[in-house]
Amino acid sequence: MQLNQMDDITDYLKDSEIMDYNSSRIQEKALKLSLDSKNQLETIKNIYEFVRDEILHSLDINGQKVTFKASEVLDNGQGICFAKSNLLAAMLRFLKVPTGFCYQRLTHEGGYILHGLNAVFLDGKWYRLDARGNREDVNAQFSVDGEKIAFPVSKDGEVDYPEIYSKPLESVTTVFNSAETVSELMEKIPDRLIENSI
Repeated sequence: MQLNQMDDITDYLKDSEIMDYNSSRIQEKALKLSLDSKNQLETIKNIYEFVRDEILHSLDINGQKVTFKASEVLDNGQGICFAKSNLLAAMLRFLKVPTGFCYQRLTHEGGYILHGLNAVFLDGKWYRLDARGNREDVNAQFSVDGEKIAFPVSKDGEVDYPEIYSKPLESVTTVFNSAETVSELMEKIPDRLIENSI
C-alpha cells in the first residue's frame, strides 16, 4: 500500500499537549531504551517493542482507566491502540524520528470500529508499526521488510486508510475527552475515518 504523507515532515516531530515529550519521564524512558542502540533502526525497534509489550492494552486486562496523553499512558502502563500510538509517537519524536498516525476500519462485534497505529519515517521512507500489543491471535512485529501489523485488512468493509497524519484525528480526540471508562470509550469510537486532524 502506498502511504500518503499529509503534512510537512517537520510536523511529525512536534510535541503537543497529547504528545507531551517535554515530560521528563518520557525523555528518561526514551533515552534509556536507546542507550545501547547501534543505530536509529535499533532505537525505533526497542521503543516500539517497549510500547507494544510493556504498555498493556486495556481491553486485554479488562482495564477501565481511560488514558490518552503520552505521559499518562506511560504512567499508567496501559491504554487502547490510540493511546499507545500517542506514547510511541512522543518517545520517537523526542529522539528526532518523524512519527505519524494511521488508521484502519476493522470489523468489531458485528459492526466496524476505527483502529489506530503509527508510521515512522526511516531512511527516506514511511513504515507502519502497530504497537497494539500481541496476544494469541495477534502477532505484530517491527519490520521494514514486509509489514507485520496487528490486523491485516481481510474482510468485507474493512479499510486500510493510506493517510499519515501528524496529529490524532479530532474525532478520536473528542471521544477520549468525553469518555470516563474504557467501556464507554469503545461504544463511542467512530466506525470510519472522519477527516480533520487537530
